[in-house]
Amino acid sequence: MQKSLNIDPGKCTACKQCEMACSYEESGTFNPAKSRIKVFVFDEQARFVPYTCTQCADAWCQKACPVDAINVNGDTGAKVVNAATCVGCKVCTIACPFGTVNYNQATGKVSKCDLCGGDPACVSACPTGAITYTDADATGLSRAEAWAAKTDTGAQAQA
Repeated sequence: MQKSLNIDPGKCTACKQCEMACSYEESGTFNPAKSRIKVFVFDEQARFVPYTCTQCADAWCQKACPVDAINVNGDTGAKVVNAATCVGCKVCTIACPFGTVNYNQATGKVSKCDLCGGDPACVSACPTGAITYTDADATGLSRAEAWAAKTDTGAQAQA
């Protein structure tokens, strides 16, 4: 059973503990700029939305990579960037319709959520349960993939 992150924006208080936990897990520092999950703040609506890679089954970032630096972790199903192979061309950042693959200027490589090897730090850090790690079929992953497919059709029509 593939698992994925399930985000309930209604429970998010914008405490950004997920960002801090992610940055510490991935870089050893408490620096939200190094986090692979971001909390979008919509001040006028008083809404907060954590957002990260949806681990698409048919990942555009992976298909676009010219050096095959994005591989599937067999245990988690996460699309993981192999830093040793990545050349920092940023093609995957353009291919991702959700904007969740990011270029790291300090390393010259890209980074994205890798589900922390199956124990996502953001889930453990979230005090309100806004982020959970559950069966992918229960998360809306299929809705995200359907939206991505529509975007692909639109991109081809424009070409």
